[in-house]
Amino acid sequence: MSPSKPAGTVRPALLALGSNLGDRAELLSRALDRLDEDPDTRVEAVSCLYETEPVGLPAGSPAFLNAAARIRTGLDPLALLDLCLRVEAELGRVRSGHWESRTVDLDIALYGDLRLSEGRLVLPHPRLRERPFVLIPAAEVAPDWILDGQTLAAWAGRATAPGVRRVEGPGWWCPPAAG
Repeated sequence: MSPSKPAGTVRPALLALGSNLGDRAELLSRALDRLDEDPDTRVEAVSCLYETEPVGLPAGSPAFLNAAARIRTGLDPLALLDLCLRVEAELGRVRSGHWESRTVDLDIALYGDLRLSEGRLVLPHPRLRERPFVLIPAAEVAPDWILDGQTLAAWAGRATAPGVRRVEGPGWWCPPAAG
């Protein structure tokens, strides 16, 4: 959040980003831009980009690019979810089923240390511990964050990661210049 953004109660959160349709890196960059442009949200750190095989999609589906972003937000968890869904829609995501290819996927992996089970949102993300394509980038931007009594770095260190390959180093995304 820039100094001119409202203060209020600001909380850290961890987002998982993915794309397997279109110009994947550009779409992820545009998603981060839109999140950072929100007056109540600031992107603080972004992981490297990883290319991964799709999980749960039909054979022959395109590979994903994945990343993680550490943010600070004044939005409550459901408002943050609404922001993520709005950004996905603006970038062409069409939801016609659960396991499908997508232009952009934005998941709230962690919202501070909050535990929540509400119809639209479960925190921490219920499959976070099972997803090396989320854990590995997440450990880059929030290595000391705790999930079920262990750091994200420890979870990532134990993750079996065949098919998770770093394709772009740090610095692939830069916040838009203020103007």
